[in-house]
Amino acid sequence: MALHKENNPEGGTLESQPLDRQALPRQPLDRQPLDRRHFMKAMGLTGVGLVLGFSAQAGGRGTSVVNVGQEGTAVLSFELHPFVVIDNAGGITIINHRPDMGQATWQAVPMMVAEELEVSLDQIQIRQSDGLRKYGAQLSGGSSTVRTGWTRLRQAGAAAREMFTQAAADRWKVSKADCYAQEGKIFHKPTGKSFTYGELVEDAARLEVPKDLPLKAKKDFKLLGKALPRPEVPAKVTGRAEFGMDVEVPGMLYASIERSPMIHGKVLSFDDANAKKVPGVKQVLKAERPLPYKTCESVAVLADNYWAATQGRKALKIEWNNANYATDLTTDRYFAQLREAAKVPDAPAYSQAGDVKAALGTAAKKLEAQYETPFLAHAPMEPEVAVAHVKDDGTCEIWAPVQGPDGAIEQVAKYLGIAPEKVKVNVPFLGGAFGRKAYLDFVLEAVYLSKQAKVPVKVIWTREDDIQQGPFRPGMLSAMRGGVDAQGTITAFEHTLIGESIMGQVYGAFPAGKPDPWAGEGISHEESPYAFANAKVGFKRVTTDIPIVWWRSVYPSNSSFGHESFVDELAHAAGKDPLDARLELLKDAPRFQNVLKTLAEKASWYQPLPEGMGKGVAIAKSFGSVCAHAVFVKKDGVGVKIDRVVTVLDCGMYVNPDNVRAQTEGNIAMGISAAIKPAITFAGGKAQQSNFHQYQILRIDEMPKVEIHLVENEEAPGGVGEPGLPPVAPALCNAIFSATGTRIRKLPFDLKKLS
Repeated sequence: MALHKENNPEGGTLESQPLDRQALPRQPLDRQPLDRRHFMKAMGLTGVGLVLGFSAQAGGRGTSVVNVGQEGTAVLSFELHPFVVIDNAGGITIINHRPDMGQATWQAVPMMVAEELEVSLDQIQIRQSDGLRKYGAQLSGGSSTVRTGWTRLRQAGAAAREMFTQAAADRWKVSKADCYAQEGKIFHKPTGKSFTYGELVEDAARLEVPKDLPLKAKKDFKLLGKALPRPEVPAKVTGRAEFGMDVEVPGMLYASIERSPMIHGKVLSFDDANAKKVPGVKQVLKAERPLPYKTCESVAVLADNYWAATQGRKALKIEWNNANYATDLTTDRYFAQLREAAKVPDAPAYSQAGDVKAALGTAAKKLEAQYETPFLAHAPMEPEVAVAHVKDDGTCEIWAPVQGPDGAIEQVAKYLGIAPEKVKVNVPFLGGAFGRKAYLDFVLEAVYLSKQAKVPVKVIWTREDDIQQGPFRPGMLSAMRGGVDAQGTITAFEHTLIGESIMGQVYGAFPAGKPDPWAGEGISHEESPYAFANAKVGFKRVTTDIPIVWWRSVYPSNSSFGHESFVDELAHAAGKDPLDARLELLKDAPRFQNVLKTLAEKASWYQPLPEGMGKGVAIAKSFGSVCAHAVFVKKDGVGVKIDRVVTVLDCGMYVNPDNVRAQTEGNIAMGISAAIKPAITFAGGKAQQSNFHQYQILRIDEMPKVEIHLVENEEAPGGVGEPGLPPVAPALCNAIFSATGTRIRKLPFDLKKLS
């Protein structure tokens, strides 16, 4: 909790007053956020509140008493997980159990509960979970918040509504069937009488929690599926929302850490004399960066302000032992290893049909190609930052923008050798993440330094730290083979994805003799149901010491490039329109068919293009959603310019269409950046890029026109934060082939120089 000085509407200032920015204000915006202290005090006015949630593990009632102390009496509550808190004054607080990194969980979670609870969003207070086990899985990743919470969160809202309805009926001594819920009240139809939820808390708290309630049909939704304003945006615009960089705690020191440019290098010696001369510098410590598979050494400068810490860091003189990394750790060498691995057949398979080898033997046309995707940095706008306080009593408190507070508790507890119950995590908003902030090396750095310095320590990574130290999206190779018979039928398709395994490097759990189970996302027959008579999709691991981790859309950001580009190559070899070829091959996949047919209509696919223009298509399923792009390009000298992108996304039922479109637009921008902007390369053991002048991202004037169309159906929700990215690069490169005849098989490439 930060200390702030703000204007007091009653006069004077509030100095050193705790301001919990995670409890964002309801409308109007000038109301003070409600912190835990005042929230509990308000709940204690009459002593009773209802805490309700839902999980598959919760089988019935659970009663707990929260002691408020001198500021109020005990609060009687029911707890299931995750939970909703309803106090006897009618206040409703919903715990957002998934950190918000821009993907709008701050709205999505409350909307799912509120829909069935029959309350409007302006009646709700939202709070972020703190990693405790009672909230269940809290990782924001894998586009999972809505698709895993769709039923259980709505069930929590429905259960609370039914309990209040029953409580009102009992109090009026009327039939429950004559009562209904609306806007946080229960109404009696014949008389028009009503009770607020707050007035019914004590009665509802005595009831059994109903289970397996029928949920609303899509046609009856009042909130879900509607383009409602996001509740956290005003606070972000006005600066009231707290991000990781904003956190301050009493007595903390700032830390700037010098790490080996070769990542795994060891500290032979360091001279801190000049660093200690910088005003404000308090300590210089040998430190460590615990990666999941290796601990790296570093030197940290601790100061009472960040400027002093960074200036002290620059004044350090360090001698590193970099072992053999200068010659071994290069991306050129690594991709050469991938190409060598492609020469060895029989990779473990995700899916297999027919006999690819035999089909290739009789094919009239045989095609082979290799597609390369590079290492990439996450480069969130807010670099890694964490505050840790390892206390004398054996407890530890963390303030950090992490994607998974529950995982942070487990990792910190294990690192310190203490019980998880002794670790507390406070999660502010995340200024971007894309997977990086689920990798908690930066948190453990702060924990290590706080334990040594015996004060709270705030570790701040620079942009250079972020881009050069990783972890990165893995560089990978897709080895493709295929065949077409004399009648123009695609008879064989083989895709072997080759590269480092996230499961293997990060978790040390690569399954011997089997493919990485995560790497099949988007390309196995389940997600890519092309009806090839003879097909095989597999994975081959080639290890590297370059640290890797999940990056937005994880493996499909690599694998879909080769997969969908090669389908295009086969379609052209068969003399077929690439969209028609896909429709033919996806004849047994109705959702894919519908997405492609809708795309053909919305993009006017079959209309002739002007001279010098080209079009490309790609489709991919990942994280439960099907997305297809049609990209249109036009020649521009020796290169091309991206003219427009038309997208059709089938993500099943969704929370907010505006947010779905916004996430998809972000995926398109990020997918184009990954295709045409410089990658991360290693030479001499070091990352060659350091900041945005070398590791560029798409600028606003480079963004093409985008049209996004959502498929309306009543399918279970899929993800929306990631599925729009995988088809971007192949659709773009297929369009370039259509316009120029140049087939691009290696990313990144220069859009302005194709010949």
